[in-house]
Amino acid sequence: MFKLENLSKSFTQDKATLAAVSNVSATIQKGEKVGIIGLSGAGKSTLLRLLSMQDKPDQGSIFIDEVDLLTLKGKDLHRMRKRLGFVFQGVHLLLQKKVKDNIAFPLTLDKVSNEDINEKVKHVLNLVGLSEKINTYPNTLSGGQKQRVGIARALVTQPEVLLCDEPTSALDPLTTQSIIQCLNDVHKHTQVTLIIITHDMHVVEKLCDRVIVMHEGTFIEDGLVSEVFKNPSHPHTRLILSASEGL
Repeated sequence: MFKLENLSKSFTQDKATLAAVSNVSATIQKGEKVGIIGLSGAGKSTLLRLLSMQDKPDQGSIFIDEVDLLTLKGKDLHRMRKRLGFVFQGVHLLLQKKVKDNIAFPLTLDKVSNEDINEKVKHVLNLVGLSEKINTYPNTLSGGQKQRVGIARALVTQPEVLLCDEPTSALDPLTTQSIIQCLNDVHKHTQVTLIIITHDMHVVEKLCDRVIVMHEGTFIEDGLVSEVFKNPSHPHTRLILSASEGL
């Protein structure tokens, strides 16, 4: 279980206080595929930084199996953070390193044995359909293949929750579909909990079971994708969906 409880985060700009995330709460069960959507400025990026522990909230809690990550320090925090995987929007691969070394990087930091590293890297490359690219360099890969390497790197520590930041934002429609299929395949084989931050309604519709809609730092709607898309209850959700249909 992954639980957010009364999370808030504000910033000060020109002596004014801006609430980027305002008192949001949600419980996400193990194995769920949840999309968090909203227009630019809704608070999605700030929320993701809080969930991935890159930033601390002003108040609130983040629980994994009843343990509040925000109460932990040192080794205890490091151990719990490893239960979270993070897929970056920009991938951020090391161009001078081969694919296998890029994926192995988190394990190398944890001083995992070479034998275990090789086994885990081969396993996750197979999961994302890139086994044949293990010894290639990132600059020889397509955009979609680079994103798959990023997904593999996030999976190599065997996280329980995979946080994805706009994983298809820089991709063409065909490649976007391949990444959606990749994440669906990963979920099928690992049952990892997926939390997808995106503005792409197609990604949510084809990948997620549940959708949370953000607006002005708050959660304004939370429900099954099929129900929310068919019968949105909040005016802003209807606006987002109608704008998406017009693209």
